[in-house]
Amino acid sequence: MRIDDLSAVEAVPANFLAQMLGELKNAKLVVSRRGVQGGFLLARSPDQITLFDIVQAVEGDLMELSGNFDGRSGRKMKQIWNEIRAAAVARARAHTLEAMAAKPEAEMYYI
Repeated sequence: MRIDDLSAVEAVPANFLAQMLGELKNAKLVVSRRGVQGGFLLARSPDQITLFDIVQAVEGDLMELSGNFDGRSGRKMKQIWNEIRAAAVARARAHTLEAMAAKPEAEMYYI
């Protein structure tokens, strides 16, 4: 898919999208092709790419906590945060691009 087409479909500025696709390319999640038929393609099948892969490529470690954890409450907070992070990582790894594409669009309710 070309950046301009993807930008229009996803309502994301093309410049921002180009940066994100560059990160995904570096992570070997997409490949790019030049020319008239050029654009970006998935490097693997959609059932082999997870939300975790994408977030890690663009943001780095998911929900990584930084700071001082030397004190008693700091150690407890780090332990709890690591449990939360592990759950988030597991959920992100459970969602593939294929599953996300198959999901019906969320219904919109107007008040």
